[in-house]
Amino acid sequence: MTYEELKAQIWAYLQTDDDGLGGMTDTIIRQAEERIQRTVQLPDFRKNVTGTSTASNKYLATPNDFLSAYSLAVTVSGDEFYLLPKDVAFIREAYPSASYTGVPKYYGLFDEDTIILGPTPADGYEFELHYYYEPQSIVDAGTSWLGTNAENALLYSCLVEGYTVLKGEADIMAGYVSRYDDAITQLKVLGEGRDRSGTYRNGETRIKPN
Repeated sequence: MTYEELKAQIWAYLQTDDDGLGGMTDTIIRQAEERIQRTVQLPDFRKNVTGTSTASNKYLATPNDFLSAYSLAVTVSGDEFYLLPKDVAFIREAYPSASYTGVPKYYGLFDEDTIILGPTPADGYEFELHYYYEPQSIVDAGTSWLGTNAENALLYSCLVEGYTVLKGEADIMAGYVSRYDDAITQLKVLGEGRDRSGTYRNGETRIKPN
């Protein structure tokens, strides 16, 4: 399902067009995509990126499309070590000053754009971040993984968002929500089935706060 096909289906189900939705069709689609991406994590939306820390700087910047971390590893003398995820409060309490330096053992999501390390890197170490990313919207790309592989989930997520804008009848909204929930359940089964070995290795994912 392409962007144009999705838009046409939204208008057909809701019996209106972009004018009737207050020019919000694209916003509705983006919100619908975000709803799905924050409900189920699929292996198709994983990336790896490498970077180098700065000595005496305990922060690393996250990629622009970052949603949550699966793992963070540091390379020292050719050997790779995985850091343990911890709350920011734990890292700050364990290493209250940037003067506590060494090879980082822990990491936490400090804010939407920053990872905090503990202890503070003593040198410029190479890091590899394995993370869940936010894919380009079907609005911008014309097609998307969700549009191709999860049409029902995307469509009914859009209908829930769109019917909310229209302040529609409760029984019809309940039907859209039920169909959306069914589609998400199927999508979760797909994601968990394809990612079972990775979950065993890496543990549960840590979700980026909204």
